Amino acid sequence: MTDFGGRSILVTGAAGGIGSAIVRQLVAANADVVASNRDAASLAGIVAETGCRIAPFDLTSEEEIAAALGELDLWGVVNCGGFGGEIASPMDTDIDVFDRVMAVNARGTLLVTKYAARTMIRLGVGGAIVNVSSQASLVALQNHVSYGSSKAAVDNITRVSALELGKYNIRVNSVHPSVVMTEMSEFYWGRPEIGGPFLEQMPLGRWVTQDEVAAPVVFLLSDGASMITGAHLPIDGGYTCR
Repeated sequence: MTDFGGRSILVTGAAGGIGSAIVRQLVAANADVVASNRDAASLAGIVAETGCRIAPFDLTSEEEIAAALGELDLWGVVNCGGFGGEIASPMDTDIDVFDRVMAVNARGTLLVTKYAARTMIRLGVGGAIVNVSSQASLVALQNHVSYGSSKAAVDNITRVSALELGKYNIRVNSVHPSVVMTEMSEFYWGRPEIGGPFLEQMPLGRWVTQDEVAAPVVFLLSDGASMITGAHLPIDGGYTCR
């Protein structure tokens, strides 16, 4: 059983479905979890449930991230905070929405990595970072140009960070979930004409659960993955192996 021995791990997007599942599993594995979201009020539920600490900040604000992480001792990070944006083709996309998606998903991931890694290097005990990407960065999905592009940028941030931080014994990996059928995704993927053909192409033929995303994240943070860095792990029921 994984035991983090009280290591401090930051989880962004901790008020969301996947983020809160990651917090629960990390707390169960004896991690000292620091949950983050845009505001403290949104974290009240997960704090009451798990007893985790909080460090709220806006992922689009370098000033807030620097202030929150500057003196926060961290061993690990899960970059899970994100923005889905819009369902639109390249011809129809709203560039303002595209910019917002990139600002939250890509720029936000880089900013958290920037300031968290400085602390991890200062502490000198190594650590691990896991970025929550998407299957949309590995294969083209219709109407996902903004989201897929932002997650492809996250993948490059993952690779370059793994290259740069390895000498400090800091590992950086990403996970790539398929669709988690949340209330937010139901409006699109719940349509029979959209979700049906998608599942027919997936070998396992079902939607991924939040806990099925959280468990591989916990593994990649753990010492059991101590020789894994720069990896991109699909959690997609085999969809991207087609």
